[in-house]
Amino acid sequence: MKKDKMFYKFSLYGFLKNLRFFDPFMVLFFREVGLSFFEIGSLFAIRDLSTNFLEIPTGIYADAFGRRRSMIMAFVSYVISFGIFYFFSSFAMYALAMILFAFGDAFRSGTHKALILEYLKINHMEDIKVEYYGHTRAASQLGSAVSSLIAAALVFYSGSYRYIFIASVIPYVLDLINLATYPKELDGELLKIQKGAILNQVKATLKGFWGIFGSRDAMKAILNSAVFSSFFKVTKEYLQPIVKTFALSIPVFVAMNSAKRSSVIIGVVYFSIYLLTSYASRNASKFSKKFRDLPMAINLTFLVGAVFLTLSGISTHYNMQLLSILLFLILYVLQNLRRPMNVSFISDKISHKMMASGLSVESQLTTISMAIMAPVMGMLADLLGVGMALLIIGTVMFPLTFVLKVKNAY
Repeated sequence: MKKDKMFYKFSLYGFLKNLRFFDPFMVLFFREVGLSFFEIGSLFAIRDLSTNFLEIPTGIYADAFGRRRSMIMAFVSYVISFGIFYFFSSFAMYALAMILFAFGDAFRSGTHKALILEYLKINHMEDIKVEYYGHTRAASQLGSAVSSLIAAALVFYSGSYRYIFIASVIPYVLDLINLATYPKELDGELLKIQKGAILNQVKATLKGFWGIFGSRDAMKAILNSAVFSSFFKVTKEYLQPIVKTFALSIPVFVAMNSAKRSSVIIGVVYFSIYLLTSYASRNASKFSKKFRDLPMAINLTFLVGAVFLTLSGISTHYNMQLLSILLFLILYVLQNLRRPMNVSFISDKISHKMMASGLSVESQLTTISMAIMAPVMGMLADLLGVGMALLIIGTVMFPLTFVLKVKNAY
């Protein structure tokens, strides 16, 4: 596989983008400031609904007026959001921060993948989509692994979760600089801005965008990816209190406060998770080739994910935290095996001109599901405990395995 300058730029983007030091501690931060699981779920829903509202216009903006500009706007929004989390301590301000975070997600989601796919198209490398995207995604997961250790060190040193937000500004500013060096041709086929050109481009982009909904195969491929991702993303946040409970049950650092005591174990667990997911992303192509075809690999991993999510709920309910952590580790690996396969499969169903819009549809459907599930999951966790909440969500996911089966793309 060709590893030229752009491969390393794409990889650097993913590495820096995933230096989000707050990721392993977000739920614990909210719990530390006194929020209930329902309030936490509501904040996630605010973020997801805001992202959902912005997905279509920002996807169209990226396709019509510049993917690189869209990415830069995303990172500016992220940086402002991090500042609010650091300086303020109220539900209302956190809601505002989540909306700004949503601006970032909406401008970014699908857009960078479209940049990579455009680069592969220009260089006649489309036959290695799974392998190429898998390798660049592996760099993202490596970034998450390094991020976990740095975040753990920050929490251990400070005894608070707050500093991880302001620290996250540094890698995001560096990524802004990296994105500014991407070549213009990766923006795709854009019209020269003349009188009436903007309106014509919007009309043309909208026509292609709505055409995605007219393809049953394309929508099935998008739904399969979106639904699995939404179940994973909503439930993975609850690994944090599970790991914290496990960490506090171990007789180490007993003289320290709970944040410091748990930070070491949380850092090690998430570091291990992201090292494995980095390996999984890098080997997604090899994994998919072990099956008769790509759809078979996608369908099987969906089923296995549903089973393991249900089992994690059972093990958490019966205080088998270590087993639950191991099951979540496998879920992380599955998600990162699936992601390159899903992106490749979806790209087979959608015109390269509409890839940013098509992947934004996927992100939009993901956020709709997440916005519905997040407060429900939070309410269930408050009423019945985290274990029972995971068990119920996993049970709901299981029948969707058969409803969302994808067919051979070839």
